[in-house]
Amino acid sequence: MRKNKITRETNETKVSVSINLDGTGEYSNDTNVGFFDHMLDQLSRHSLIDLKVKTTGDTEIDDHHTVEDTGIALGQALKNALGNKQGIVRYGSCHLPMDDAQIRTSLDFSSRPYFIWNVSFSTNKIGNFDAELVREFFQAFSTHAGLTLHVDMVHGINSHHIAEAIFKSVAKALRQAIEIDPRMAKSLPSTKGTL
Repeated sequence: MRKNKITRETNETKVSVSINLDGTGEYSNDTNVGFFDHMLDQLSRHSLIDLKVKTTGDTEIDDHHTVEDTGIALGQALKNALGNKQGIVRYGSCHLPMDDAQIRTSLDFSSRPYFIWNVSFSTNKIGNFDAELVREFFQAFSTHAGLTLHVDMVHGINSHHIAEAIFKSVAKALRQAIEIDPRMAKSLPSTKGTL
């Protein structure tokens, strides 16, 4: 089983992440940031990655450190769980609608982190959550997972729908990319011989 646990502690946050890439989308996420927990639940459910996150952070200041550091730890856990990436499909994409929002995600487990973000939110806040933190999460996540990640908003009006469509679209692309290709189960999806 492709599993990993990460604990990351700084003066600002303490993050514990447990991940199982071959799961069924079971989740238990508690960051003390309600909207963010809801988004992590979506990431787990739609990727079929079992995910348990517990983050304690300086939310009395704001949610930035909590969200970013969770992204760092989750990216590290994903990278570790993939190991040498033998047999994975490697690439994933998803064009996902959610009501007024439509998001296109493409990703590659290349070990060359690169992040493209073409998203604009219609509001600065989603409830009490800073909408800009969605980008901060995925920047941290992609960097520490060694992931090339492109997220493009085709269109969208409601900020909640836009954010949720992003998490679901990334989740579906992740599910595709981390699957074991039975025709390549003993090989790396690269002519370099390493990823």
